[in-house]
Amino acid sequence: MAAILQIRDLKKTYDGGFQALKGVTLDIEEGEILALLGPNGAGKTTLISTICGITVPTSGSASVSGHDILRDFRQARMEIGLVPQEINLEPFSIVEDNLHFSRGLFGKPRDPAVVEKVLKQLSLWDKRRSRVHELSGGMKRRVLIGKALAHEPRVLFLDEPTAGVDVALRKDMWETVDQLKADGVTIILTTHYIEEAEAMADRVAVIRKGEILMVEPKAELMRRLGRKELRIDLREPLAAVPEALGAYDLALAADGLALTYSYDTQAERTGIAGLMRALSDNGIVLKDIQTRQSSLEDIFVDLVAEEEGEDA
Repeated sequence: MAAILQIRDLKKTYDGGFQALKGVTLDIEEGEILALLGPNGAGKTTLISTICGITVPTSGSASVSGHDILRDFRQARMEIGLVPQEINLEPFSIVEDNLHFSRGLFGKPRDPAVVEKVLKQLSLWDKRRSRVHELSGGMKRRVLIGKALAHEPRVLFLDEPTAGVDVALRKDMWETVDQLKADGVTIILTTHYIEEAEAMADRVAVIRKGEILMVEPKAELMRRLGRKELRIDLREPLAAVPEALGAYDLALAADGLALTYSYDTQAERTGIAGLMRALSDNGIVLKDIQTRQSSLEDIFVDLVAEEEGEDA
C-alpha cells in the first residue's frame, strides 16, 4: 500500500530548549490502523499536534496525501480528522449542530445525509437534538469523534479516544473504528488501553523521549519479541528452587506452590521436555500446567524498560 502520511526527520523544540520530537521519520500506509504507543511525555500528542497544524515543527517535513503540512496547510488539514484527548465542546450546543459546524469549517457544503450517517455510526442519532451538557462523558467523547468525521477525512487521529468511556461504549467505538477502516480511512491511534491496540492495530510504533524506537507489523512484533510462560502448579510447596533446576529460567511463587518457566517460542528447543524430566528426577509432583502468551502490553513494557536501562 502507498503511504498516505509521510514524516521525515520531524523535530520540535519548545522555548526553553525542551526537545519534544527528535527527528521522527515514519510512513503510514493508506487504510491501515497504526497504534502509536509510548509512556506519558514520549511525544505522542506533540507529533499529532504538529501534523495537524496545532504546533509548528522546528525542522523536518510531513505530508498528507502529498500535501505538505506547512506549504499546503489547508489542503493537508482537509485530509485529517482529529479527536483530541480533551473534551472541548460548547456545553449548550446541539449535538448535530456541532457536526454541521465542523463540516462548514472545512469548506464542505451542508449535507444532512453525511451528518446523519456519522451520528448513526456513533449511536448518537437519538441524541441529535440534545444539548452537550445533557450527555454523559462517553457520549461527549462520541460527539468529538463525530466532529472529526463530519468533513469526511481520509486520515483520522484518535488521541486517547476511549479515556473515561465505559466498557459498552468502548466496544461500540471500536466497532465504528473497524467500519471506518473498511471504508478506507487511515487511523492513527494512541491509547493507554494496550489491549485495544493489540486487538485493532495492523502495525505498532513505539515512541519514547521524542524518538521512534521501532515500527513493525503487530503480528511480526508479537512473533519476534513475544515469549511464552509455562506455569507449573505443585502439589507440595517448595521453599526455594532446587539447585538441580538452576539451568532453567524458573521463578517460584511467593507461596511456593507454583513455578513459572519463561521460554522463547522461536527457539529450536524450548527446554520443556528436559524441565519435566528434571522435576520428576527431583521428586517434584505436578498438580497442573498452563501456558500464557506474552501480550502486546508485556512487550511494550519490556521494550521501554530495556531502553530506560540503556540510558542509565
